[in-house]
Amino acid sequence: MAKTTIEVKETNARHALLVISIVALMSFFGVLTETSMNVTFPTLMHDFNVSLTTVQWVTSGYLLAAALIMLSSAYMKRRFTNRQLFVTAALLFIIGDLMCALAPVFWVLLAGRLVQAGCVGLCSPLMVNIILDTVPTSKLGTYMGVANLIILIGPALGPTFGGAVANFFDWRMIFWSTLPFAILLLVLGQGRIKQYTPTSDFAFDWLRFTALGVALISLTVALNGVSDRKWLTACVGLLIVVAAMTVFVWLSNHHAKTLFKLDVFHDPGFLYSFLPYILLQFSNVGINFLLPNYVQTVDGATAFIGGLILLPGSVFNGLGQPVYGWMLDHFGGRLPLFLGNTLFTLGVLGFTIFGRHISVLWVTILYLIFAIGRSMAFGNSTAYGLKVIQPDDQSDANALYSTGQQVTGSMGTTVLAGMMTAVTIPGLSHAQNVGIGSQLAFGLLLAIGILNFWLYARLFKLTSTKKLNKVRHFWFMI
Repeated sequence: MAKTTIEVKETNARHALLVISIVALMSFFGVLTETSMNVTFPTLMHDFNVSLTTVQWVTSGYLLAAALIMLSSAYMKRRFTNRQLFVTAALLFIIGDLMCALAPVFWVLLAGRLVQAGCVGLCSPLMVNIILDTVPTSKLGTYMGVANLIILIGPALGPTFGGAVANFFDWRMIFWSTLPFAILLLVLGQGRIKQYTPTSDFAFDWLRFTALGVALISLTVALNGVSDRKWLTACVGLLIVVAAMTVFVWLSNHHAKTLFKLDVFHDPGFLYSFLPYILLQFSNVGINFLLPNYVQTVDGATAFIGGLILLPGSVFNGLGQPVYGWMLDHFGGRLPLFLGNTLFTLGVLGFTIFGRHISVLWVTILYLIFAIGRSMAFGNSTAYGLKVIQPDDQSDANALYSTGQQVTGSMGTTVLAGMMTAVTIPGLSHAQNVGIGSQLAFGLLLAIGILNFWLYARLFKLTSTKKLNKVRHFWFMI
């Protein structure tokens, strides 16, 4: 007797758990190096004699490069095997590690980070696609929670790890220490990763990909221009964004080559889970940059303390993922999404009220509340969206979720860094000006928390209507 799709997925899921873990660990090391670098910015500025706006490209450039690769993940799933994608990702990480560890000047370090971004750009969508291929929908939240647990330990350890390395050793040890693990995962993964869906040879839509790439890079340049008060640069960047997006829309209406389906935005289950998802990522990456630099500038803390303040919240962020996914599978989306956003909003409310000068202890406590809430809502936004959209659209949705989180993460660093240093009131010290600028940045995050309540309300209203219409259509056909 032939097995049903659910039975096949149950069998595949058990076999694929090791593979999912290997791919997730590869992503973990990509995220670890990314978040480790955030707390080394003051050291990098000194070593390479560059400004904060320049050095933040180590993070924003990395996230943009990862975003551009994730943009093509729906195509790559259909074109290349899982093994090919994983081996390529591991090799890019290893090459990038060596470039960064040996970098004699800042631009070599930046180039190494851009190469290394290929690891996360390939592995993160690959991990989710393997889960979608092998796991029944009823267990999707739990499995994604377990996979996210591995990846999100990176942000938990990254700032502390980076701060400790910068404080006691040299920042280059961040890359030397991760190199052996990347080589080990390459050896383990290339012999175990299987293919669960067929691939086919077809053309990639380079024109649309290039148009979107130009738009994303120009947007970041424009935001940097606003932060540096270089208004001509900002205006030119925004004009290029508009032109590139116009070309992209025109090509989408006239080209048949594959990149991803724009029709997925018509599905309310995707749209109203995608928007809060990327806003939560904007907030998370931005605040992970802001707080370590805040306590070093305003409170006079060391780089090690700057990383340590994020550790308790980041540990709960990672370790809570399986529990949050289980909540989604057993209680539906309302509980984890609304509860998570409530904790997120309470955390940034505290930062906003007391933002001009917050002690290291209270920064740690408020970040703990923020991180638990953000984590609960963030992972479940994608899991709920993937549960309610059509299976044929899942790989395209996954590509857009992955790309969106990288782009908005890059924007979060740029925007919050700009707001943090934007205030220059005469008569106040640099630390006081940074405190006021940080308070404005916290206020922006508070507005995002409030907006997300409305987006989640729309999500559940429209997906409930969608399900009701499906039931009505079923009985009408009978």
